Amino acid sequence: MLAIDCPAPAARPRDIDYIRVAEPAPTVLAYGIGVDSTALLVELESRGTPPDLVITGDPGVEKPETYAYQEMMAAWMAARGIRYETVRYTPKRFKHWPPYYDLLANVLTNATLPSISLGRHSCSLKWKVAPQDAFLKDWGPAKAAWARGLKVIRLIGYDASPADTRRYAHASTIASDLFECRYPLRDWGWNRDACIARIEAAGLPVPPKSSCFICGAMKPDEVRALPVWCLRLIVLVEARAAPRLRTVEGLWRRSTSKRPGRMTDFIRAEELLPAADIEAIIRDAPVDLIRFQDVAAHVPLPDRPAMAEWLETFNAGLLEAA
Repeated sequence: MLAIDCPAPAARPRDIDYIRVAEPAPTVLAYGIGVDSTALLVELESRGTPPDLVITGDPGVEKPETYAYQEMMAAWMAARGIRYETVRYTPKRFKHWPPYYDLLANVLTNATLPSISLGRHSCSLKWKVAPQDAFLKDWGPAKAAWARGLKVIRLIGYDASPADTRRYAHASTIASDLFECRYPLRDWGWNRDACIARIEAAGLPVPPKSSCFICGAMKPDEVRALPVWCLRLIVLVEARAAPRLRTVEGLWRRSTSKRPGRMTDFIRAEELLPAADIEAIIRDAPVDLIRFQDVAAHVPLPDRPAMAEWLETFNAGLLEAA
């Protein structure tokens, strides 16, 4: 028989292989508007790995220079396409008092002092961490990551200095099912001086020290640098809380050889405010505030004036002049 060459059967087209690349977990930078977190943000952006989100928890009573720096950095981030969100804790229940939406109005409403002056450290948790967490739990990329069984990567600006090493030692022991905290500055071995140098190298001013202007952790020089309207509010806070204080004297807790327990006494001694103004605030403002609260309690909640309205009257003319 003759061999007949038969054409080979046509090869079946090969299916195209697709490589599915899992979308990585989003990264979020907790931005405190201070030296460390600013240096971290600048360096990440320069490496081409900016965070997916930068977020700040605002207690509403940061120093004026901090808000000015925040505004500048918000523009810096916008120019580079970095999403930036500022969030606040929002109380939801106001039974018998005017609504309030920041730490200052909170302590005035309750006739108390910030928690640090009472020996606790819950201010940051309530007014900074909690509102960030609430925002992230409703943020699309975070919810998508959690649905895939991933943790959102939270970048924290703790540097390699001894003080931040102590903070890191505590924070690193806190487990979370939702977040994986990372500390790039520590991985890079950067201390505070290195962070300052990095900010200056980027052509940016170094951030002022970030803290609330009614914070008991402020140093005397920080109080001296405050504008008049902030000093008046310090006197008001201590005067409002005074009848309920038992174990502390004021925002600085107890007197030492270096400073009094009451910032009001320091403000008076340094003549940062006229003595007559201090006495008028102590004598009149708490009574007027209580009267405002009593009247507001009888107004239906939808129409009830907020504590901010009373504060605007108290500060009348001073904010514009600052």
